[in-house]
Amino acid sequence: MASASGSSVRVRFCPSPTGNPHVGLVRTALFNWAFAKHHGGTLVFRIEDTDAARDSEESYNQLLDSMRWLGFDWDEGPEVGGPYAPYRQSQRMDLYRDVAQKLLDRGHAYHCYCSQEELDTRREAARAAGKPSGYDGHCRELTAAQVEEYKAQGREAIVRFRMPDEPITFTDLVRGEITYLPENVPDYGIVRANGAPLYTLVNPVDDALMEITHVLRGEDLLSSTPRQIALYKALIELGVAKEIPAFGHLPYVMGEGNKKLSKRDPQSSLNLYRERGFLPEGLLNYLSLLGWSLSADQDVFSIDEMVAAFDVTDVNPNPARFDLKKCEAINADHIRMLDVKDFAERCRPWLQAPHAPWAPEAFDEAKWQAIAPHAQTRLKVLSEITDNVDFLFLPEPVFDEASWNKAMKEGSDALLRTVRENLEAADWASAESLKEAVLAAGEAHGLKLGKAQAPVRVAVTGRTVGLPLFESLEVLGKEKSLARVDAALARLAG
Repeated sequence: MASASGSSVRVRFCPSPTGNPHVGLVRTALFNWAFAKHHGGTLVFRIEDTDAARDSEESYNQLLDSMRWLGFDWDEGPEVGGPYAPYRQSQRMDLYRDVAQKLLDRGHAYHCYCSQEELDTRREAARAAGKPSGYDGHCRELTAAQVEEYKAQGREAIVRFRMPDEPITFTDLVRGEITYLPENVPDYGIVRANGAPLYTLVNPVDDALMEITHVLRGEDLLSSTPRQIALYKALIELGVAKEIPAFGHLPYVMGEGNKKLSKRDPQSSLNLYRERGFLPEGLLNYLSLLGWSLSADQDVFSIDEMVAAFDVTDVNPNPARFDLKKCEAINADHIRMLDVKDFAERCRPWLQAPHAPWAPEAFDEAKWQAIAPHAQTRLKVLSEITDNVDFLFLPEPVFDEASWNKAMKEGSDALLRTVRENLEAADWASAESLKEAVLAAGEAHGLKLGKAQAPVRVAVTGRTVGLPLFESLEVLGKEKSLARVDAALARLAG
């Protein structure tokens, strides 16, 4: 089998364009991309779009857009081309038909005329007898007369690959040596009765023709590996393949309740993370931890650091649990690592329609640039910026009634009047001066700063938590800040 040696490494990422990309799929793409980059090799991006009932052009375009957003660049594939084009399986059907016919001609495959009802009956009987319930080889050695009889009955045949009657052993890059006994890997279908090739044929054939050296894919495909190895041996004999690639099966990504994270789980959707404002580098950092680590004591690192250190043989074979809170925490670290100008620009989509609740003309660029450094230290995801800065651009704060009731205790009106007097005399070019004004007001009413600033924060921003209060007051400005304190006093009086 292939070994990882310099630029000879060729890996592939080959999703189906069926709906929303899944974070498990992204993790697979990441490990393939990082493996190729680490070894100075080639990443082939291939589209498995042979299922016309499920595949769509919209999903295809979404896949390409997602790859670009994540920062994955591919060396061969859609929009790039390459020596093994085309890179969409729907455009390679003639190749698959040709290989299938060669397998039939050389005896590596045969026509199977069994009906689904017959297959089900025999499988049930095998189960009842405590035997393996896979295909029993009924059509392996049909005579010409039997074939003619089946054809006369109007039966349609699928093409089955003839598995060898011997154990198949291979060394998985993640799991070590694995052996499958022949009774557990029966003959399998490679072409439907209507002539359409199945995944079991097209995937290995494409890997062979594109000279893929390493197949890194999900653990759910592990059981198909002995089939593919047997097929590869036949393809080598036919001159279609040069060698058998090395296989590495990545651990399951688990969701709630020790269940594999499925496409139906809301937290599996890549689009969800884009819409919430995860950084690609933050999300990829977290996904890399689902089965791999840079070191025992470092969870936060750059993609370049990952590429420099990544080796698929270091991947842990055990299932990895997706922890949304940890994902958010790592993303928050990456937000803080951004240059402030970069941060300000990345927030831009959430400061505009349809996310922003303020009128477009109410947005003030100078205020945004002034508050951005203080916002950067507070966010877990970029979408949180909208609620954090709405007080700057709305004509009045949006009061959360629970926050109002929590902050406005008995005596809050007297405190706010003192705060207002002190703020009137404060230096509004200095957040420290504004802090001293509120601190002094609190002391005058027997309150520490934390208690004293709570009603001020709610009066000005509408919320009990948010960006640093005194910097927020400074950016909002004296006139608007005092007007909001006055409005809060009027509400308390009313």
